[in-house]
Amino acid sequence: MFPMTPIAAALALLFCAGALAAPVADGTTPRSLLAQAKGLPADFEEHFFDVPLAVRVERDQEFVGEAMIVLSREDTLTLLSFNDHEGSPVKDDERERWAEYLKQQVPLGACESNCPDQLLAVHYNLEKSLVSLLTENAERDTESRRYHELPHEGSAGLIVRNQLNLNGGQGQDTGGRFGIDASSSLGNWSQVLNAQFSRLGGPDNDALNHAVYSLYTQRELEGQFLRLGYFTPNAEGLTRQLRTFGASPDTAIGVMYGSSDTLMINNPKASIYPIAITANRQGSVEIYRNGLLINTQPVTSGLQNLDTRPLPGGIYEVEVRLIEDGQVTNTTQELVYKPNNWRNNDDRWRYNVFAGQESKLLSNWDEQSSGDTTAGVSLNYLAHPRVVLGVSGRQVKDRMQYGTSIDWTLASSASVYANVYQTDNYGTGVDLNGLYNYGAGTVVFNHTRSWLDTRNTYEYLPDGTRIRQVNVFVGQTSNSSISLNHRLSNLRSVSARLSHTEGNVEGVGLDLGWSERTHLFGSDANWRLSLYDRPGSASTGDKRNRGVDLSVSLALGGPGEQWSASLGTRTARDGSRDNNASVTYRKDLQDHLLQSVSATAITDTYGIGMSGMASFETDALQGDAFVQQSSFNNELSGGLNLESTLALGRQKMVLTSQYSGTGAGMIVDVETDIDDIALRADDFSGGSTALRIGRNFIPITAYKGGAVTFDFEGNHAPSASIQPHRVSYHLNKGGVEYLKVNVMQTVTVLGRLVDPQGKPLKGHHVINHATRGVSEVDGFFSLEMNASSPTLEVRHNNRLLCQFRLDPTTAPSENNVLMIGDLRCTPDTLADSTFNAPTAG
Repeated sequence: MFPMTPIAAALALLFCAGALAAPVADGTTPRSLLAQAKGLPADFEEHFFDVPLAVRVERDQEFVGEAMIVLSREDTLTLLSFNDHEGSPVKDDERERWAEYLKQQVPLGACESNCPDQLLAVHYNLEKSLVSLLTENAERDTESRRYHELPHEGSAGLIVRNQLNLNGGQGQDTGGRFGIDASSSLGNWSQVLNAQFSRLGGPDNDALNHAVYSLYTQRELEGQFLRLGYFTPNAEGLTRQLRTFGASPDTAIGVMYGSSDTLMINNPKASIYPIAITANRQGSVEIYRNGLLINTQPVTSGLQNLDTRPLPGGIYEVEVRLIEDGQVTNTTQELVYKPNNWRNNDDRWRYNVFAGQESKLLSNWDEQSSGDTTAGVSLNYLAHPRVVLGVSGRQVKDRMQYGTSIDWTLASSASVYANVYQTDNYGTGVDLNGLYNYGAGTVVFNHTRSWLDTRNTYEYLPDGTRIRQVNVFVGQTSNSSISLNHRLSNLRSVSARLSHTEGNVEGVGLDLGWSERTHLFGSDANWRLSLYDRPGSASTGDKRNRGVDLSVSLALGGPGEQWSASLGTRTARDGSRDNNASVTYRKDLQDHLLQSVSATAITDTYGIGMSGMASFETDALQGDAFVQQSSFNNELSGGLNLESTLALGRQKMVLTSQYSGTGAGMIVDVETDIDDIALRADDFSGGSTALRIGRNFIPITAYKGGAVTFDFEGNHAPSASIQPHRVSYHLNKGGVEYLKVNVMQTVTVLGRLVDPQGKPLKGHHVINHATRGVSEVDGFFSLEMNASSPTLEVRHNNRLLCQFRLDPTTAPSENNVLMIGDLRCTPDTLADSTFNAPTAG
């Protein structure tokens, strides 16, 4: 923010009176600045030109931002900075283009050359303190865009996610998996690679297996996608996925085309059913989903509706906490109803079609088919805003698979989803799912039934010999269940599930649960009681598994510490009773290589078992490890999971533990002359990343243009400037950008600019490497100066008038402000390469 004298600040109060005194312009032609200023008192005119003024900037009557500008008597405008743009519909990259243009001292009136974004004219209105940007689209009926634009010049980059999983122990061979998931960008095409290397372990499979499941290039279009290469056929692009029977499609070489919402713009929508809250005093609300804070907003006293537009889409429950005077005074459970239903009647079809040849070109799995033609199509049809129909047919391993579905929202609180599917020479299946929400709880019903006949199911040996499948099954299998979750109060709930199975497992199962949040030993405690009676299996000696389990977890000890314990009984391996108990300790760590550690001790019929787990993270990788000792045979086993991401872009490379789940990324080098600084990068599309000195990686959103701002962590920022403070991006999936960020120690400088005769110079730009300022009417200015480069230059009308090198050690300082007195601007300061020190006036 640029400082303003009291007179300049009071100028806004006289704008209305000045406008009444000024003559009315003929027609609609905007008046010049001198003509508008004639309505001001004579003493105020000098506070109107060549001084910082606060204005509102609009483009085609749309709010761009609040800004500081400087006006000249020659009808020119110079933008100093945009200060605020909260609520502006204008994108950040467009705002930055306007800022870059307006900082060049542009003439008011018609734009005649170098006009950005189809600019026609720039106007200033004294009465409204308004800068208007008029473009060729001002009077056009502009329909809201449905899709994000792709980068005009495309993008480039490579992001490779590496995952390593190992497991093994006493009495078992070590197995593992190494996975590569890579995405890259060339122009407006994105490339995808997914490869797996695995060793299952054991006496029958000790070989190293490898397979590539994806190696293709894809182009995103408005509402469609086109894929070419080596891929696993699936049903991408459908609103409702269809289930099929039998083997899943193996890899194929071919082409796929279908519907795509990747570029779709998700405009915020409110919940169909509003969420009301009554506050006695001014305060705020916190909205939690599954225990995670997803939104917070201020509230005033009285009855009001919450703003549900920022909340994610879907139908789900949230916990709303009302906070007054720093205390939680009320907690309620509410339903957010923002169904992601397909509601565009002009676009009733969603589809996916593929064709190619089955191939195991890059795989050594013997059971993977190769050589046969494969093709398929899947369709969704919007029959009604509440009804989506689906049908699919595809050929996989020389068999036809068919599927149909219906998704029917019966009412605001009830929905049904059903599937019927069939595969040649294999069988037929039916799925039926229902959901009913009655406010205090939900009821979920599921029924699955299959009619199988696998006698005519064959497999092929590598030499082409056909053999009958070993696991032949003829008959019916079914699984039915009904579940109830009921909330008794804000702190107490019960659940129940009744199930019935036929086929390999026969019988009825019943699960009952009760949970409650209380306080124990001065800490929050979560209690859970479970009772169950389930069909028998090989792990229970074919006896019914009956048991009860009581567990409690509470936060005891220091920050991040948690204890939990359980006590119960269940059916043992031989069908007898197995009384058991366990205790677990967990601690979350901050600013440490280890992120969390936990240890568990278990006792049961067979003895005592132990287990431990730790998660860790470095700049280059993250992961976790665990070790277990069985109470049954005292054998040790364990596992290790590691994950890292390699990103390349703009001839730069970084190995990081950050996962770019948003599709693109930015490599950032932070250079500074300050030790122990804490920075963060905030993506306007959501997400924040902590930065350290050196090389960093920031995950950013693909396809959707946005901006990243850089700031200091915490509320006590050091005296330093960040350059650049903000950077725009627009990348395809797999694109990687590069940026260097300089953090320079600064000192606040307060001085006065005068001419050779000692008269104050107003409206002159005082510029340093870190920031810039404008001198007021009385010549005073203030700005942040780079402490390591204490140089200033003075410009007026784009002409360099003088420059200075300051000595911070000789100037008086008060409250971290450097008082440099008068700076006498004379031409001889340009000729002297050493920049003479200023003289105090």
